[in-house]
Amino acid sequence: MQDIKELSLKELEDKLFSLGNPKYYARDIFRWIYQKGALDFNRISSLPATLREKLSAEFRITGLTLADKQVSSDRTVKFLFELVDKNRVEAVIIPAPGRVTGCISSQAGCKFACNFCASGLKGFKRNLSAGEILEQVLYLKNASGGKLTHIVFMGTGEPLDNYDNVLKAVRLINSPQGFNIGARRITISTCGIIPGIKRLQDEDLQIELSISLHSAQDKVRSRLMPVNNKYPLGELMKCCREYTAKTNRQITFEYILIRDLNADLAAAQSLAAWLKDLKLAKINLIPANAVAELKISPPGRAQINTFKTYLSKAGLTVTLRRERGQDISAACGQLRLKYEKN
Repeated sequence: MQDIKELSLKELEDKLFSLGNPKYYARDIFRWIYQKGALDFNRISSLPATLREKLSAEFRITGLTLADKQVSSDRTVKFLFELVDKNRVEAVIIPAPGRVTGCISSQAGCKFACNFCASGLKGFKRNLSAGEILEQVLYLKNASGGKLTHIVFMGTGEPLDNYDNVLKAVRLINSPQGFNIGARRITISTCGIIPGIKRLQDEDLQIELSISLHSAQDKVRSRLMPVNNKYPLGELMKCCREYTAKTNRQITFEYILIRDLNADLAAAQSLAAWLKDLKLAKINLIPANAVAELKISPPGRAQINTFKTYLSKAGLTVTLRRERGQDISAACGQLRLKYEKN
């Protein structure tokens, strides 16, 4: 049975027309699913009963099953979903003053094996379809009482390694007929897949780009992120400069601070040297989530503050991410890993 969320508005219009129905019913279906959160065709009361029966026989709206859910004391909520083939992915609701962010996955597992992330510990399984990506958003929107305002592709997997499905989902998340979430409220995060970044700069989308950097020293970054062996810092920074020049859009560089590895003054100096002439850049510092299997932990508060202060004095825009969901293992892959170990 086909997932109806795999269809664009035009594709659905053409399908309805082939079934002998007016094309305008497609907009009704989109509105009921993406804006009203309908999970059953029988809820779409504006459609004739005969059409609802046809749609129910040929399509499904949902395919994910909730396998686990954890709620943090700070109101962060993490969901573990089981796909139709029994693979599992995670998604998170992160409430904050004036916004509710949904963090979603793009792949089941991850092939890039970053040494600070639990997502790759069980290996790569497969890409998610556009419909499976959109269903996470649909679930989070319903679970948040319709208050979802921002989407970040920072869950399991590398979004630019599943480029076509991610971009198809992004366009529907942004579409007025879809979730109608502004492009500037949608963030794609990448470990630094240069061909994907080059494709993205030609999309004419006002979405946000976030790059997982985590070290400005090739030796350390390659240790943390094997992808650096293929796309080393020099090539990545050149690509970033081309991206900002062409799009006039800021890039956020994510930097996880890890005790005894990348959080000392020399690391801050290297980072400032790479980014000092990149005008449209922001650094987001993130204290590492402790992951026993990866043997990592965050540095002390004094070292974090020293690192941040140095970057600020160097003239860089820098923020320190507030730690969220610490009591529910909210970092990527941790709930999936815990569930599968149990």
